[in-house]
Amino acid sequence: MKAHLNLFFILFYSFFLTGQSVKKIEQWNTIEITLISESTYNNAYTDVDVWAIFKNEKNLEFKRPAFWDGGNTWKIRFAPNDIDASWTWISFASNPKDNGLNNQKGSFRSAAYTGNNTLKKYGLLKMSNGHRNIVHSSNQPFLMVGDTPWAIPFRATKEQVEFYAKERRAKGYNTVLLMTLQPDMKAKGPNKRNTELGFKRAFEDLAKGHLNNINIDYFKYYDDIIKTFIENEIVPVHQPVFHGFGWKGLEVLGKTIAPEEYVRYCKYLLARYGSNPAIWLLGGDHNGKDPGVLESGEMFEKWDCYAQPTGIHYNPCDDYLADWANGDREHCFHYNKTYHDKDWLDFQWAQTGHDGAHLYHKVERMYNYLPIKGAANGEPTYEGMRDGTKGLGWWQGEEAWMQLMHGGTMGVVYGAATLWQWKISATEKGWESWTDQATSWKEAMKLEGSIYVGLVGKILMNYNLTDIQKRWDLTNNKPLLAKEGELYISYLNNGGVIEIDNIPMGLKYCWINPKTAEKSTLTKVTNSTFTAPSNSPWVLIIQK
Repeated sequence: MKAHLNLFFILFYSFFLTGQSVKKIEQWNTIEITLISESTYNNAYTDVDVWAIFKNEKNLEFKRPAFWDGGNTWKIRFAPNDIDASWTWISFASNPKDNGLNNQKGSFRSAAYTGNNTLKKYGLLKMSNGHRNIVHSSNQPFLMVGDTPWAIPFRATKEQVEFYAKERRAKGYNTVLLMTLQPDMKAKGPNKRNTELGFKRAFEDLAKGHLNNINIDYFKYYDDIIKTFIENEIVPVHQPVFHGFGWKGLEVLGKTIAPEEYVRYCKYLLARYGSNPAIWLLGGDHNGKDPGVLESGEMFEKWDCYAQPTGIHYNPCDDYLADWANGDREHCFHYNKTYHDKDWLDFQWAQTGHDGAHLYHKVERMYNYLPIKGAANGEPTYEGMRDGTKGLGWWQGEEAWMQLMHGGTMGVVYGAATLWQWKISATEKGWESWTDQATSWKEAMKLEGSIYVGLVGKILMNYNLTDIQKRWDLTNNKPLLAKEGELYISYLNNGGVIEIDNIPMGLKYCWINPKTAEKSTLTKVTNSTFTAPSNSPWVLIIQK
């Protein structure tokens, strides 16, 4: 009888285990693993490294760093790249005696994505085969249409971010450039959001020139901000610590930071946010040579198992000596190509400054650099700069289309004075007139120019521009992007006539008004000459 009972319990237990559901994680969705340390650390952020190796049935390995989340808690975030596969993971720690962090193990199973968020449907980001554009892991095109509310992470509330993200997504934007922290060492004000002069502190020792005393609550709040952007199908561009002007021009930490502190912080951001769609902007508003930029690029090459796009954003003085440089050429003459031959460098973003000038030679030159890297003007004149006088209205639309036509084929970027610094009210003080206007962030969102840049994304969203080429040679030097025989896109600022050499007959073309997105009827190509409907701005699209 006892033997029968033992057999019964063995069979019942086996049935119970077999019936247990294995945890399923949908493709490109994040599994968050929590580890609890058994050791005590003086500074958990600086004193121990933790990571995990994930392996699927095909023995493909993915290495993800962990991040400290306060107290004795570390977390690992990972997104599976496949479906219907078994995964296992094991953790490691630089302190192998900490059994809470080291040699922890687990498993799960990947599953097909069942939602409708395009970022999760098509996967994390990478560079295209031709290296000029961002695409999803599924190779779905991703033409960047970016906005620059840089100060959101340390000034905005969750409710404000929700309002902003919905409005920008409706206008056609899919990318947002962010200062992950307030970078000015001498900035002062209340430790509050949505408060005049106020800003939240990411590190308690930033004002002293260091990033060692991290404020975990700040990054928990930033988690929610990033979640809101992803839910609204907007990709965050994470800039760790600015190197140029900063928020108020009050001595940015990025120029003097210890390289190892910059690398550690970049790795923390990668651990915390790298399982979601992300773009990494390691250099911000200088020459690309600041402390830790190179070392962080090398770190991303080693630790970002998804190889999401990584690049540099420059100041305007790429080929001249700026007055503010005080004769120091080191700040300038970088030609927007620092570390251009490095494997970790995926893109270069120029800056044309804020004087209201249309400058296209920068991206034109960058388009021709070898090896090929993504190129864009990451900072045109923001709308309303210099007391509301520069870059107004259609200036922004013309700028975006012409930067694209001249070789900035990675995408377009918009900005507005007082939106970029997230000015709480129209009368908040703290900025010089050249970077200010009498609007709040919310009022600046309504500026006319933001409509036209967003329309670039709406007009082009159904066309595959991945690795499209600048082909003015086919048009007697008129603007043209082309995939010969498949897709041709021209922007004519004053309408007129364009003739395209060797264009196949039988393709279809239409004219689109870039100010309204109104489209003419598709018409069959019967000759190589195309005449715009008027002398106003027009976009010509020819397709199969």
